[in-house]
Amino acid sequence: MEIAIALGCSVGFTFGGLVFVAYKLGLLYQLFLHKVSHFCSPRHGGESVAEVLRAHGVKFLFTLVGGHISPILVACEKLGIRIVDTRHEATAVFAADAVARLSGTVGVAAVTAGPGLTNTVTAVKNAQMAESPLLLIGGAAATLLQGRGALQDIDQMSLFKPLCKFCASVRSVREIVPTMRKALAIAQSGTPGPVFIEFPIDTLYPFHLVSKEFGVKNPPKGLMGKVVTWYLHNHLKNLFAGAWETRDVSPLPVHIPQATDDQVQKCIELVSRAKKPVILLGSQATLPPTPTDDIRVALESLGIPCFLGGMSRGMLGRNSPLHIRQNRKCALMDADLVLLAGTVCDFRLSYGRVLNRRSKIIAVNRDKTQLLKNSDMFWKPNVAIQGDAGSFLLRLSKGLMGHKCPEDWPQRLKAGEVTKEKANRGKADEKMDCHLNPLSVLHRVDELMADDSIIVADGGDFVGSAAYIMRPRGPLRWLDPGAFGTLGVGGGFALGAKLCQPESEVQWLWRQGHPHWSRGRGKAG
Repeated sequence: MEIAIALGCSVGFTFGGLVFVAYKLGLLYQLFLHKVSHFCSPRHGGESVAEVLRAHGVKFLFTLVGGHISPILVACEKLGIRIVDTRHEATAVFAADAVARLSGTVGVAAVTAGPGLTNTVTAVKNAQMAESPLLLIGGAAATLLQGRGALQDIDQMSLFKPLCKFCASVRSVREIVPTMRKALAIAQSGTPGPVFIEFPIDTLYPFHLVSKEFGVKNPPKGLMGKVVTWYLHNHLKNLFAGAWETRDVSPLPVHIPQATDDQVQKCIELVSRAKKPVILLGSQATLPPTPTDDIRVALESLGIPCFLGGMSRGMLGRNSPLHIRQNRKCALMDADLVLLAGTVCDFRLSYGRVLNRRSKIIAVNRDKTQLLKNSDMFWKPNVAIQGDAGSFLLRLSKGLMGHKCPEDWPQRLKAGEVTKEKANRGKADEKMDCHLNPLSVLHRVDELMADDSIIVADGGDFVGSAAYIMRPRGPLRWLDPGAFGTLGVGGGFALGAKLCQPESEVQWLWRQGHPHWSRGRGKAG
């Protein structure tokens, strides 16, 4: 009896092992009618990539052309997706980042393998910290040659896993569509960010070309030779098995966290009792699905003075009585309620030390880590909401319908701003021993630029002062690197901005600063 049981277990394990091997080799998939058809078909994996991108509303693909990714570029162009070639891979990613921020869709960049991808690292990290939904497509060595010393073959997945929300390496043509759909949904869900898909070269080119390049030309003799020949032949068939079956390319649902009704009600009660409330608006407030015009109406209905940062600059127009640009530190120390709507207590808010400990603090952020950053040291939120800032503001405004912030509070802050700006204007009128006075330049550009201008801010102190002086005329008309503070974003940002809004002027501010300037001699604010 024991022998029979042992024999049964042995047979079971052997059968299970064979099934597992068959699964890994793709034999089961091929067995169930997923055959390789049309051996001479000119169709290729790049067509599947292009179909998914078009279905997701992608209009531009930024690239520096390389052989690994050429089928994607050819297919996208045929489907009406504009291919924009750049001189450096980082610029391609910066441009895709700008498109993501301004259009509400995922920005897409495609670069070749190895050094093409390593050149994008800084730009991808910048997109991660700026919370921009971005898809990076990378070429790679053929599936069978990875790790064997092929041209430009490195471990690209390990490089991008710390930078991206999702990383995948496509292993067969049939995986392209589901992998693309999943990546694009993840890029926009929760806290937006970059995603990366690696496409080995043999998943993108037609079957007849791949078989010619990687097929066995002079098979070795003997049993081992026959095994190798069979393995290579089977690998090739599995690579294309089921490749052209009809698949759904439409967008998957995007998950966006929302505040609960109880959380919103608690915030309504806190705001209704506040005499000196302040709103700090961050870039997250401009994210889809809430239109920026609806957010502006909500803020005006609340009547609470606002400090705008990042992409939210311009949300209230050029001269709103609610938009306060100066003396933020003093305002926060005097406020009895502070609403952090997508704003993070990092270095930009002195890690939370500028917040008055007696103030009621409401924090709203899609990212839990950013929501509570430094709350264990310098500040504590009374209400912490992991949710979308834009939709929260609409619900808050609706719940406070008829309630208005006391008018003397924003008027007082505005009066202090006028005094500070007069002092800064005096600095702008100072004559420099040599070169231009950068404050004067910024004031002059602000006076002359068209109302539909998009401002691209690229630099150090120069951009810090531009944030106080330049006045975007509307929402989504300001682009800066974000929390990473990357220098050199301007070219790509300007390119992406002009493509998104070709009728608008793009003002590119690009200067690191004069030696005296960098020490703060002319810095505003």
